[in-house]
Amino acid sequence: MTDMNHLNEDGTVRMVDVGEKGVTNRKAIAVADISMENTTADRLFSGDLPKGDALATVRIAAIQAVKKTPDLIPLCHPLQISGVDVTIDRTEVGAAVRVEVRLQGRTGVEMEAMTGAAIGAIAMYDMIKGIDRSAEVTSVRLIEKTGGSSGEWRRE
Repeated sequence: MTDMNHLNEDGTVRMVDVGEKGVTNRKAIAVADISMENTTADRLFSGDLPKGDALATVRIAAIQAVKKTPDLIPLCHPLQISGVDVTIDRTEVGAAVRVEVRLQGRTGVEMEAMTGAAIGAIAMYDMIKGIDRSAEVTSVRLIEKTGGSSGEWRRE
């Protein structure tokens, strides 16, 4: 992918020019995991936390993060996001924040999905830290991306 280099011919950092790329439907899904005590997860998913509706707060934080990604990641393009879905599932060790981002555009939304998942997980930590200081964001990873010239990719 030499045409997608973030360095110009002099070795200076630049934003990649995507102007000649074709517009395609693009999607990316990322997940962030948060470990916590079982009693904390019980309270989180039953809506019994001192700070209120944590799951709604996490969803909003993740969506806001998706929209702010170019302000946070220096070489990301501002994008016209067409949709964001945030789901929060209970896991064996706590919870998983899953963020799916979609658009029709010239560049992908992997960074937006990962940023949304990461910030959603950090917002969850903020909502539960008062009752569980041992809670921990343990991973953030891209699960899937579709669209563009590189096609589809899925984590095994």
